[in-house]
This record gives sequence, structure tokens and C-alpha cells, in this order.
Amino acid sequence: MGMEEALAQNPGEKNSGGTRVSTVKSETFSFRRILVPLDGSEHSVKALKMAVQIALKFGSRITLVHVYQVGGFAISPTPVNEFIEAIRKMGVNILEDGEKRVKSRGVEVEKLLVEGRPVDQIIRTCREGGFDMIVMGARGLSRMKEIILGSVSEGVVRHASCPVLVVK
Repeated sequence: MGMEEALAQNPGEKNSGGTRVSTVKSETFSFRRILVPLDGSEHSVKALKMAVQIALKFGSRITLVHVYQVGGFAISPTPVNEFIEAIRKMGVNILEDGEKRVKSRGVEVEKLLVEGRPVDQIIRTCREGGFDMIVMGARGLSRMKEIILGSVSEGVVRHASCPVLVVK
């Protein structure tokens, strides 16, 4: 059922100002599984807070995903391995912080640490996991990268197979 159909079935009531107020019953939507990409930015933390509110309302389960990207290197393998391990550890810390925030509100949560291009991996994770919604921050940590390569949130909105809520 589309939003228009839901509104047509429940056209609302007139308020004291004489205007019609449309309401949509929450039962018409199913947000049982919510995917929340985290990168440690302020926007992703705000998105997580919003996802928790939605999860509490709909009895949803939240999956946190952190995607780290490792480019090509022209240095010896030892420093590369140390660098990759440091990036992974930072991702683990971001996910653990998110997990604490979600669990403290009594919402069921799981974590995923994934390597690859963020847009591709978020879309793949969403599709393969059968998620009903993605809640993500409008901007990540790397503003210059967003300007040059295009925004992760924009890429996810364009290619996601489910609704995407982008939080500022």
C-alpha cells in the first residue's frame, strides 16, 4: 500500500482551524529490520538516535554497519597490515559505541564490520539482509571526499531497495 492509499483510507479529521489533518496509522508500515551505517561522525550519531526512536515505536531490530575502505599502497606489507588493523580497530570501536547506545534503550542490536566501498557495501548489506529501512547521517567524516567522489548518503538513496531516512 502506497502513502497515497494509506492517506485515502484514513483522511483524518478537521482541526479547530478548519483544515484537514491527514494521519497514517503506524500499522501500515513494517520497519522490523533497520540498517544504520555508522562512521563516527556527528551526523551518524544523530541518525542512530533517530533509528532507536523508530525501533522503539515499531518493535524493530537495529543492525549497525561500519564500512572501512582500504586503497592501494606502494609501501611494504608490514606498515600496510598495521594501517589496516588500525582502521579495523577504529571501526570496531565505532560499532561498540553504537551498540552501547542502542542496548541502553532496550533495542535489539547486531554489528557488522565490512571492507569495501561504502555505498556498494551498504546497498549489498541491505539487499542481502532483507532490511526494511536504512537510517543514516547526511554527512560523514570526510567532506572533501564527498565533494570529489559524491556523497555516500546520496549514493545509498539512489540505489537502495528500501526507504532511506537521511538525518542532518
